[in-house]
Amino acid sequence: MSLRAYNTLTGRKEDFVERDRGRVGMYVCGPTVHDYIHIGNARTFLTFDVIRRYLLYKGYQVLFVQNITDVEDKIINKARQLGLGWQEVAQKFEREFYQDMEKLGIMPADVQPRATEQIDFMIKMISTLEEKGYAYRVDGDVYFSISQFKEYGQLSKRNVDEMMAGSRVEVDERKRHPLDFALWKSSKAGEPGWDSPWGRGRPGWHIECSAMSLNYLGFGFDIHGGAQDLIFPHHENEIAQAEGYKQEKPFVRYWLHGGMLQINEEEMHKSLGNFVTVHELLEKENPNVVRLLMLGSHYRSGLNFTEEKLEEVRKAYGRMAEVVSRLDFLSRQAPKEAPRSPDISTLERALYETRPAFEEAMDDDFNTARALSAVFELIRLVNSLTQSSEFVLTSRAREVLTQARELIMELGGVLGLRFEEGRAVDQSRLFALVDLLLEIREEARSRRDWQMADRIRYGLSRQGIMVEDRPDGPIWKIKSDADTAL
Repeated sequence: MSLRAYNTLTGRKEDFVERDRGRVGMYVCGPTVHDYIHIGNARTFLTFDVIRRYLLYKGYQVLFVQNITDVEDKIINKARQLGLGWQEVAQKFEREFYQDMEKLGIMPADVQPRATEQIDFMIKMISTLEEKGYAYRVDGDVYFSISQFKEYGQLSKRNVDEMMAGSRVEVDERKRHPLDFALWKSSKAGEPGWDSPWGRGRPGWHIECSAMSLNYLGFGFDIHGGAQDLIFPHHENEIAQAEGYKQEKPFVRYWLHGGMLQINEEEMHKSLGNFVTVHELLEKENPNVVRLLMLGSHYRSGLNFTEEKLEEVRKAYGRMAEVVSRLDFLSRQAPKEAPRSPDISTLERALYETRPAFEEAMDDDFNTARALSAVFELIRLVNSLTQSSEFVLTSRAREVLTQARELIMELGGVLGLRFEEGRAVDQSRLFALVDLLLEIREEARSRRDWQMADRIRYGLSRQGIMVEDRPDGPIWKIKSDADTAL
């Protein structure tokens, strides 16, 4: 199956065909650095991190560009509230953004331009749009005339009347049409500004992304991503600006948009008291749990964020990490001889089936939910085998389990899951300690010291470790949800 992606521009899934063979240009709208990013932002950034990782896994060379909007009305207003300079606010929250991305395990962009570093190119674009009749100036401001761009609305699939009805439009008698948007804003006293043909001012938000994506990826690049709430007006305006500037189409080959996130089935708003920042969430939550929660739904679907769902995912990740740690431990153990080898045929078959199932899911518009299911099925089979009372670590069993561990780690890595080495080492030490305690218990049993033997067994049981005595020696397993779930 070839890679297919849902293109918002055409409204259907399409075979993915890159502009330049083997190379993918990818742009994702970055943050306006006026505050901490919230978990809705995080979902978008995680989505495109995984898409990027999968393209790399498929063998593409990916040039990933993401902007930093470091001059904008929200930043200026926040600076006034805090009594700081606008640059101080932008620099502070840019640092916070990078820290949140690192904690979430999101790969840094190959290019991460700041808007303030691209002003000259933005001025060039605006001047060209004015020359070609797409823009007009009013009192030091410059506006894009949507009436001059006949295909305005092609991305959002709405005509101008529908756009007017569904948007909050500020009344400005100076504009030719209420939906005309600012390309350049004149600076008021105390506001940031740059010299331009229209006087001192700053760029509008929409022109920033058009300019930065074109500057680094060129016209007709492959993937432009963002959340669904950016389709209109932001991405609609980007298309109008870029295609008006170049007098060509398409500006972007594939438009990908992620679904919106809700908190307990309500939109996230500070006024509702349900606004959750990544900074706050990661103070108490494992980043892998957050990632698993986000990837458990298809990226275009809505996602309802609840504490109950978070707890389910915590348990799922706990089972996954436990199995990976157990495999890490078993891969370093000496194999044993057994009169009858354990049946590992089901697991062997799964080793051949898991990768194709994973790739089939991801090739189908990056369906991470189905891809995760394929990985978790392999984990379930590993858990079932290694927790069985009949399991013996033969040479063949160890070989197959080592292959399973490598596959889980590889495919988990494509999804951006990180299994902490420190935790794996701690688990390995735990397993070795339990084995040592059972050796001591066997010695006590051989001396008929039943009190000591029972004390060890009872102590392990209190810690959730079940011991089963068998003719060829005791075995143990961790008592958890994984005994019945997974």
